[in-house]
Amino acid sequence: MLKNIALAGRLSGIAGALLCLVAGLTRIAGMYYLAGFQTTTLFTAGIGFMVFACMVRLELPPDRD
Repeated sequence: MLKNIALAGRLSGIAGALLCLVAGLTRIAGMYYLAGFQTTTLFTAGIGFMVFACMVRLELPPDRD
């Protein structure tokens, strides 16, 4: 179960970073909208995904190898 939660945290962190990157590059290119959403909204969603990933990593117990 903990491995699934850790995987969800890693995937949400990667998704958040990619979403922020795409939103930032789109905004730099001069477009305000991407797929019907404002780029600032997509950027904020990416930050939310990364915050979720950080919270998951903080709450999980350390690995004991």
